[in-house]
Amino acid sequence: MEDDLVKKITANPKYQKLVGTRTSYGWMLTIIMLIVYYGYIAVIAFSKETLAAKLGAGVMTVGIPIGLGVILFTIIITGIYVRRANSEFDALTQDIVKECGK
Repeated sequence: MEDDLVKKITANPKYQKLVGTRTSYGWMLTIIMLIVYYGYIAVIAFSKETLAAKLGAGVMTVGIPIGLGVILFTIIITGIYVRRANSEFDALTQDIVKECGK
């Protein structure tokens, strides 16, 4: 019985759409995040002077707000994925469950 259900679900066009869309969207966000993160690390590695430049007369450097920006970007990109997952991906999943009768 379970094999029939698995075959029924995997043959469903909505399931194919869900898997394809979710996979490509996830990879796109992953690549964007890797570019931002490794870009920051590359600047640290190859241009320390850029991030070591002081902001004003205090002790804060340019690297601190940029580093916080990378962290905030991570939170924002996670929120973007969660929002789409909770709306589009969950709706497709519910449609698939209804169509497959379980």
